[in-house]
Amino acid sequence: MSSIHPKVLLVCNSNIYKNYISPNQVKRLEKFASWDWLSFDHIDIGTQLPKIFFEAIEDVEALIISHGSPLIGAEIMDSANRLKFIGELEDDRFNNRIDLRAAWERNIRTVDTTNASSYPVAEWALALILISLRNAGAQFRRMVNGNTKVYHQALNYAGGVLNGKRVGLIGCGHMGRRLIQYLRPFETEIWVHDPYLPSEMAEAIGFTQTTLDNILSQCQVIVCLAPLTPKTRGMIGPEELNKIPSGCVLVNVSRGAVIDSQALIERLKRGDIVAGLDVFDPEPIPSSSGIIHLENVFLSPHFGYFTGNQFRESFVLMVDELERFFDGHQTYFDLTPKSFANRHGNEP
Repeated sequence: MSSIHPKVLLVCNSNIYKNYISPNQVKRLEKFASWDWLSFDHIDIGTQLPKIFFEAIEDVEALIISHGSPLIGAEIMDSANRLKFIGELEDDRFNNRIDLRAAWERNIRTVDTTNASSYPVAEWALALILISLRNAGAQFRRMVNGNTKVYHQALNYAGGVLNGKRVGLIGCGHMGRRLIQYLRPFETEIWVHDPYLPSEMAEAIGFTQTTLDNILSQCQVIVCLAPLTPKTRGMIGPEELNKIPSGCVLVNVSRGAVIDSQALIERLKRGDIVAGLDVFDPEPIPSSSGIIHLENVFLSPHFGYFTGNQFRESFVLMVDELERFFDGHQTYFDLTPKSFANRHGNEP
């Protein structure tokens, strides 16, 4: 597959290095590979890459990139004739830093670990479900204003316990699949709408693959996990929101613009459903927005990614992937034509 000590080159700016590259993970990497870091912090790469870059990639087998990296296109790939692996570390979900087709044509494995932030968000999605099912936001609003008795009126349209509920997921990527794990102890029935999933995944993981209409009209808990693409922007508008029955919970932890903001406010003003929102459009939420004052809404400031750890987790997953790859195993987080179509809103 490769030499005993394959060479790995990390190309990113100093901010990424400081916040992602954990010394403990570097020690793991050094057990099976040699590595180096190249930064262009003080170099204007413009339209022409400096000679130092081409010298650095000459004998690398794996290239890990993030903010601060140039586009890794055909010229670079051809200059690195031992290159077998390109990994995107963070925050380029549209893969603008890799010419994917050029990589695939050269049989170079392309991997993306930007999904590391999906796992803590899945945990926060579960929290928002539990908070919203009891309409805890309404209780908290009154308590901080000095009224510490139970607000029974706010419970009239609260769903209550999660156990045994039918939960509908709109989108089922890394975040959705992790959320399904978290939902298992609650013995929920799980429905999923995601046209990009392999058909066999429903049986393998254990959910019902269905339509968006069925999710909205027949699930007691609805969780929006769809990525924001040209196809999903405004996907849930007035018509879709009006299909949600009274007493249901709507949680959004993906991107605010997937749901029509004004239509959401109007639907919530009817006062018969509860929303838990970590995202909204626009962000930050304007202080004048009507969403802030609705008692049947619990809001958080798009911080579901927060872990409390010193280093972000993307590099942990990348070292995992490198180890799998150089041990001759299949990688988990491959960028493929199907994932490319999903992220750009193209037909699956």
